[in-house]
Amino acid sequence: MELIPAIDLLDSKVVRLHQGRYDEVTVYDDDPVAAAKKFEQQGAKRLHVVDLEGARSGKPAHVPFIQGILRETSLQVQIGGGVRNEDVATQWIEAGAARVVLGTVVVKAPDEARAICARYPNAVIVALDARDGKVAVEGWQEQSAQGVVELATEVDRWNIAGILYTNIEKDGTREGPDVEGTAGLQGHVDATVIASGGIGALDDLRALSTVGVRAAVCGRALYSGTFTLSEAFAALGRT
Repeated sequence: MELIPAIDLLDSKVVRLHQGRYDEVTVYDDDPVAAAKKFEQQGAKRLHVVDLEGARSGKPAHVPFIQGILRETSLQVQIGGGVRNEDVATQWIEAGAARVVLGTVVVKAPDEARAICARYPNAVIVALDARDGKVAVEGWQEQSAQGVVELATEVDRWNIAGILYTNIEKDGTREGPDVEGTAGLQGHVDATVIASGGIGALDDLRALSTVGVRAAVCGRALYSGTFTLSEAFAALGRT
């Protein structure tokens, strides 16, 4: 299983939210580029970056910081938050991003999302953020009526690089990921389902790997020192 460290940006800092709540923020680093470099030094090959303000406002809000990560590291960066149209997706791809992450636009403007996927095949991650089995949008502030499995089955036909699945109730809690839900979703699609939310111990990584989950993103457990990236790689059999 591939483990991808995550950097979430809010107010120019590296933070984590609790269950997607913008009023429950923990700040971990005031230098996003330095944080990315640390992950690279610890052996990361890929990095998941989320512009939380961009996700909430609908347009990128941390461009200079993300550009710094792209410029000063060799990480394969996947960028989400505020990617709502083809112009923004193109901006990030041309800046050096390996992938862009689409969320709200998939639900609210599916034709635009499909156009981005068609223009950049295998370079789009679709983020499906679930609350009670339904997809949340607008930085998790708005609940849609779209079912997670239904939408995953649809986007699986769009030539995407993967599906980022987050159980919002688990996010930022370190109480364990939605192992069953992630594995179940993988059973419905061919694209790689990336687990997100709730990872709090090395055993959580092992549990995901054991049921066939192919990739996971992790943030809070790494920042809080629960385990290091090197320890995580070792637990997953990567040297």
